[in-house]
Amino acid sequence: MAEPELRCIDSRVVYKNRWMTVREDRVRRLSGEDGLFGIVDKPDFSLIVPFDGERFHLVQQYRYPVNGRFWEFPQGSLEGEPDASAEQVATVELQEETGVIAGRLEPLGRLFQAYGYCNQGVHVFLATGLQEGPANPEAEEQGMISGAFTRQECETMIDDGSIADLATLAAFHLFDRHARRSRGENVAGMQTSL
Repeated sequence: MAEPELRCIDSRVVYKNRWMTVREDRVRRLSGEDGLFGIVDKPDFSLIVPFDGERFHLVQQYRYPVNGRFWEFPQGSLEGEPDASAEQVATVELQEETGVIAGRLEPLGRLFQAYGYCNQGVHVFLATGLQEGPANPEAEEQGMISGAFTRQECETMIDDGSIADLATLAAFHLFDRHARRSRGENVAGMQTSL
């Protein structure tokens, strides 16, 4: 196994709440030089791409750090259940935020939210076989609304900035790759069989 390029010499917690821990790590590079990293420790979350065959189901909520409302795919974590599987989290978050229950959840991939300063990963799932029901948002999600949009409507929302969440944009890409593979195409869009 290769030696890590950075080795932690010392670490201290500088802030902690129920959602995250911020720590400061002193590190040593392979060259022997010392450095400093600020790291945000956050649990992984699940993001769900609910697709009914024609429309994507999105949620809109106010995002305090950027003082705005944006559309995004349902996403979240279960802070009270740290051992819940990513699929369990996806099932709960989808129903909680949209009221939608998926007949099938299929993993599309795992990404990192912002690995330059945070270790949080995102598990992306495709939800199909959708059944509508009542939403049950948490207190932090008050004012959340949901809606269903065609792909063209989503593209327009990306263009006008109504969709600006990086995880949502990456999930659209994973969805497209999955759709091409399902049609027998490789990821470059060329037929895999002649």
